[in-house]
Amino acid sequence: MTTTHRTAGSTPSSLRYDRRTLWQKDKDHFIHPFTDFSLFHEKGCDLIVDSDGIYVEDAQGNRFIDGIAGLWCVNVGHGRAEIGQAMAEQATRMAYFSTFNNLSNAPAAELAAKLAELAPANLNHVFFSCGGSAANDATIRLVHYYFNRLGKPSKKRILSRRNAYHGTTYLAATLTGIESNNWDFDTLDHLVTHLSEANLYRRPKGMSEAEYCDHLVAELEESITEIGADNIAAFIAEPIMGAGGVLMPPQGYHARMQAVCRANDILFIADEVVTGFGRLGHFFASEAVYDTQPDIINCAKGLSSGYAPLGATLISDDIYKVLGTPQRKGGVLSTGFTYSGHPVSCAAALKNIEIIEREAICENVREVGPYLAQKLKTLADHETVGDVRGSHFMLAIENVADKATKELLPVEARVGDRVAAEAQKRGLIIRPVGHLNILSPPLIWDREVVDRVVAILDEAFAATTASLKADGYL
Repeated sequence: MTTTHRTAGSTPSSLRYDRRTLWQKDKDHFIHPFTDFSLFHEKGCDLIVDSDGIYVEDAQGNRFIDGIAGLWCVNVGHGRAEIGQAMAEQATRMAYFSTFNNLSNAPAAELAAKLAELAPANLNHVFFSCGGSAANDATIRLVHYYFNRLGKPSKKRILSRRNAYHGTTYLAATLTGIESNNWDFDTLDHLVTHLSEANLYRRPKGMSEAEYCDHLVAELEESITEIGADNIAAFIAEPIMGAGGVLMPPQGYHARMQAVCRANDILFIADEVVTGFGRLGHFFASEAVYDTQPDIINCAKGLSSGYAPLGATLISDDIYKVLGTPQRKGGVLSTGFTYSGHPVSCAAALKNIEIIEREAICENVREVGPYLAQKLKTLADHETVGDVRGSHFMLAIENVADKATKELLPVEARVGDRVAAEAQKRGLIIRPVGHLNILSPPLIWDREVVDRVVAILDEAFAATTASLKADGYL
């Protein structure tokens, strides 16, 4: 795709650093999210200091293809001067003012209207937060408030899924069903029940895709019977489960799960923090890809392409009728954030959406995405590749010790880390998550880039297999 970016390596002198000193400062003082301290205390971090389009550059001047879009989010690519300029102009004009107490700002009002235009019908109201975790956390608070207002205070339980990822604030971490994410952390388990994840690759042996869907829907129905519909507020689900392993649902799963929720007065929440804004070829995947009409959609990441922190909860007209009615004389909707509707973040999101529309980026994903999936499947010839799955620009490779049994390699083999390290040596950054490797690239990749990426991965998997054999794991 033809795009306009800042030139890599053109960092202004005011932003240049003594890179060795910076590495030491980072190691001594920055507590990084999801840090493996067994490695960090010795090696510190790779410092990414520059970017351009599909590339990032480290402190040593090494250039890499970004295979993870920063972290699922730099959808329009790095170094977009237009977005930076929009942010600078807004910051110069008015960097911040409160949106509490009947105050607002122009970018927030424009963005709310634009999101209502892009979202599935009936989702016409937007509550802004500062990211995906905060959006999910705020959503559950609003859902509980909604049912309290309806005179149904017992409807508190949230149904989530094992291996779901919904964030790391206290409540969002409870929604998250990835066991290792909460090792030694406390969670609010009385509020959340986790159902089985939708995982076609590891479905029960001998079960067809249709039978597997029946099985998952039946589990939902049984859980509702056991807990009681009067005690359940909502079901929350990612269209495709992201950090949990890019887990693909069976055909018809989301629509059927929503139908069961509707029949039991349970709200259906779509967590589109990852899938929103083009990753599956549409601004929102719920309706366009999965034929569902959520009561609530949460989004972040691609909303601003990571250029500024921003999250949003899109709420249906029916829910808003309740939220928008004062609960008592002098009562207010007493929840929100200092930075709800932050003007600079909203300006970034508006320019980001303009670029996605103008450059037909969703159309690019729909054209190049199937080619990327097709080419990645050629990696299945490698001894450790058990599954290549996902959709469009959201894909994962699952590494196994045995393809027939799907047995995993031991944790200490660090197979995902090995593959990622071999790819990085060859100029590509991908994400290791345990035994998985995940690709979630900027949405501006073309077929030529796909070919280069797959060639790198082919070498990386061959080198990984050799190292695993040398170390006695295969």
